[in-house]
Amino acid sequence: MKSGMLSVLSDISILRKGGLILLLLMGGLLATQSTFADDPAAESAKPEEVAPAEDATAEEAEEPLTLDSVNTSIGTVVFEVGLLWTCIAAFLVFFMQAGFALVEAGFTRSKNAVNIIMKNLMDFSIGSISFWLVGFGLMFGATNGYFGTTDFFVSGLDKDGNPDNWTFAFLLFQTVFAATAATIVSGAMAERTKFVSYLVYTIAITVIVYPIAGSWAWGGLYHGGGWLENLDTPFIDFAGSTVVHSVGGWAALAGAIVLGARKGKYRADGSVNPIMGHSMPLAALGVFILWLGWFGFNPGSTTSLDGGNFARVAVTTNLSAVGGCVSALITGWIMFGKPDVSLALNGVLAGLVSITAPCYNVSPCSSLCIGLIGGVICVFSVVMFDKMKIDDPVGAISVHGVCGAWGTLSAGLFAQEVFGGTNGLFFGGGTAQLVTQVIGIVAYFVWAFGASLVIFLAIKYTIGLRVSEEEELRGLDITEHGMHAYPYLQHVESN
Repeated sequence: MKSGMLSVLSDISILRKGGLILLLLMGGLLATQSTFADDPAAESAKPEEVAPAEDATAEEAEEPLTLDSVNTSIGTVVFEVGLLWTCIAAFLVFFMQAGFALVEAGFTRSKNAVNIIMKNLMDFSIGSISFWLVGFGLMFGATNGYFGTTDFFVSGLDKDGNPDNWTFAFLLFQTVFAATAATIVSGAMAERTKFVSYLVYTIAITVIVYPIAGSWAWGGLYHGGGWLENLDTPFIDFAGSTVVHSVGGWAALAGAIVLGARKGKYRADGSVNPIMGHSMPLAALGVFILWLGWFGFNPGSTTSLDGGNFARVAVTTNLSAVGGCVSALITGWIMFGKPDVSLALNGVLAGLVSITAPCYNVSPCSSLCIGLIGGVICVFSVVMFDKMKIDDPVGAISVHGVCGAWGTLSAGLFAQEVFGGTNGLFFGGGTAQLVTQVIGIVAYFVWAFGASLVIFLAIKYTIGLRVSEEEELRGLDITEHGMHAYPYLQHVESN
């Protein structure tokens, strides 16, 4: 993301050259016009000129076109196109809220669909306010290396009181990222969490957990820089495999542990009793929406024209997604004897999360490999957490936490210092880069899991985290919200 923002300068340099060529062409046209004027035949063919008004002054004459004026105009266009692209990317990432809502609703039971929708609606609404008030300043304010101390209550005005449109665009872009980190937790804690408790920990994640984590790797976008980006070999997380997804995934892990499993998920002998989601079509539609949104998430993190590099990032993003889909499908088919659509859908998300950190720094071939590995890891991770009796209805911990860590590690394995336009497989990060990536992975796990564990325990022993057994069996739609998602459905789920 940082390199993308700075790339505006490169774009301006390229367009300045174009501006110089434009001036030369215009000079040639003017010379031709002058020759035409010197020709007597041409002079006689010219229409009669109208004498200028007597009160015209030199000041009112049009200013001559200069190289500086052309460069200024080009720079303004480049800047404004960068703003446009950043906002379009933010709109795409916002649409991911709909994707998360559909995935979580589809992978859970119909008696909890309204609750899922409400949580996805409110984590964005409350998260937007919280991040605007406090989170943005902690993440991007003047930093001590660990958190920011300025830029709270973002006004979007410069020191002279004029609108700073870049700050507005970047605030929106980062707000939708913060909402993504918060909504990841929703899926892992679905079907048994008090609604009011969900609202409380959404505020905590968007005010404290995510912004402080983000300042370590991305704080230098405005002031100074966080400690991870200031290491001798800077930490690579271009669009947030760890900063966004692992932070959300590790917070979800803490929440699922404190909350406990759903009733009936595990039998007395410890074996798993699968609780099926009520709508695979909803889940599939949600995944496709998330897939589309990721083209805002990853390519959008260039936050500028960046010489068109966002197109390359879009290709690496897509190849990893399809790689994750194929490998998760095959792995699940081998393990369980059937091609499981839920595993394939989560495989897509696993590939997308995996490529989010290295998407700018790897070749297409490497991105496909990253996705293939991510899909396999996701399937084994889902099975592992089930064996550990950590109930995650949608696989959020595996998709976002575990695959986010893998994607961050893969940046150390596959990253190229300079992209060479080749499709070869690269292990270009080097030992130093790999060590930095491991440091970042561990640091983010300790912070996100540890801070979230404290938050969830505090909620549990104050206002309570989990609904009653009766409420859980009846469903959160009717007990928490007084309505059903499917009011004409003439049956009651009892498990």
